[in-house]
Amino acid sequence: MSRVRIALVGDFNPDVVAHQAINKCFAAARQLNLQLEPQWVATEQILAGNDRALEPFSGIWCVPASPYRNTEGALWAIQYARLHPVAFLGTCGGYQHALLEFARNVLGLKASGHTELDPASPLPLLDRMHCALIEESQEIIVTDDRFRSMYGVDSGLEGFHCSYGLNPKYENVFAGSAMKIAARAADGQSRAFRLEGHPFFIGTQFQPERQALIGPLNPLVQAFFSAAAAARTA
Repeated sequence: MSRVRIALVGDFNPDVVAHQAINKCFAAARQLNLQLEPQWVATEQILAGNDRALEPFSGIWCVPASPYRNTEGALWAIQYARLHPVAFLGTCGGYQHALLEFARNVLGLKASGHTELDPASPLPLLDRMHCALIEESQEIIVTDDRFRSMYGVDSGLEGFHCSYGLNPKYENVFAGSAMKIAARAADGQSRAFRLEGHPFFIGTQFQPERQALIGPLNPLVQAFFSAAAAARTA
C-alpha cells in the first residue's frame, strides 16, 4: 500500500511544543497501521501561484507557531487546499490564516488583516484576545453536527497556546457563507470552523495535536488522517 503524503506547512522549530506533538501524532498513526508520510514544508518553500510544491500531497496541515516566515506562502497553501479535494487541517496559526484567506479571497474583503502582522489593519479580522490562552486549557462546545460527528462528543477540554483569534466584532462577515463556526468557548467566542462543501476542511484555535503527548490521537487528527487517505484513493 502506498503511503499517504501529508504536508506540514509551517516553519519547524523543535522547541515548539505543538511541533513536537505533531510528530508524535504520526508516531501514533504508525501504531494504528496508518500508512502516512509526513513532510515539513517551510513557508519559504511555497511560492504563491505555483502549485508544484503542494501537488504531491493528499493532506495539508497548516501548523502553529505563526507569524510564518512567508505569510503569502502559508495563505497560498490554504487556498490550494480549499480549491482542491485535499484534506486540510489548520490548528492555531493555521486556523487564523485560513479565516484570513477565506475572507480575502472568497468574501472579497481584501482589507482583512491580522494585527500581529499589521497592528494598523483597517479590518482587524484576527486580533489579540482579551485573555490570552498561553499553555492554558479551555472547554470547547461543539455547535456543528458534522464537526460533532468527527469530534465524537458535544464538548471537550482542549489545550491552547495563542494570543490571537477571530475578532468577535467581525465574525458576522462569515454569516451565510460556507465557513461555519463549528465550536465555541463558553463565552461564545469562536474556537473552530468547518468549510461546508469541501470533503475535509477544518480549523481549530486549540491544538488537538497536544493530546498525542499524553495519550491516543485526538479524534479530529484521526479524522484528518482518514480524510487524507480517502483523498489519495479518490
